[in-house]
Amino acid sequence: MFRPRIIPCLLLQDNGLVKTTRFKEPRYIGDPINAVRIFNEKEADELVFLDISLSRPQGLFKKKAGTIQYDLLRKISGECFMPFAYGGGITDIDQIQTLLSIGIEKVAINTGFFSNPGLIAEASYQFGSQSIIASIDVVKGKNGKYEIFTHGGTRTAKTDLLTVIRDAERAGAGEILCTAIDRDGTMEGYDIALVRMVSDAVQIPVIVCGGAGSLQDMADAYVSGHASALAAGSLFVYHGRKRAVLISYPTQGEINKTFPGEV
Repeated sequence: MFRPRIIPCLLLQDNGLVKTTRFKEPRYIGDPINAVRIFNEKEADELVFLDISLSRPQGLFKKKAGTIQYDLLRKISGECFMPFAYGGGITDIDQIQTLLSIGIEKVAINTGFFSNPGLIAEASYQFGSQSIIASIDVVKGKNGKYEIFTHGGTRTAKTDLLTVIRDAERAGAGEILCTAIDRDGTMEGYDIALVRMVSDAVQIPVIVCGGAGSLQDMADAYVSGHASALAAGSLFVYHGRKRAVLISYPTQGEINKTFPGEV
């Protein structure tokens, strides 16, 4: 069996990296190019960059919504030695074509999937399913039901979670990125029930994000949740109880110990 991919998920705001908790209070953690170089040295499996300044309504951030930072992304792509996915502000085919042309291997479509329902189908037809990730942000309500949120977690989509991910699969998405908003930045572990529900509902790979505080949390999401890939932010950018900023990634030995028998 193949071991799951372990993926740092990094957030862009303006020209810097930030980290949020439950999609709020972004904290500056450093320069994205420097982070990429560190992850190169540590031989990370993949990287995901999400620009959070493009997904929320205008007025919450200084930069005008809708402006993808192609120049910055071109620099990141030029430094990145591993597969690199990008999400944020993607609403049409021309943007996807430009992103892929500057060396980005995959694009993660979130709000654009709801504002332009045909986007994933058109993009997967033109560029191939392997290039398209359907990104879904979820909150577990007080009644135990999962709700999808768009626009950086500020608006509810009012649609059924399993219906949406199955629609994305049928449309041609090559992967699902499922993020638990209420676990984001908490380092309290993934929502295993959510992970299992989403992973078992589709045949395409599911990347889970939100809550990882240790490699054991990742192992739980893989073994009990059936996830194909394990993404995290805080786990790879914070160190210690006081959360000092320190970019890190597990060694091959640590990964082999956590996922014995996987290759």
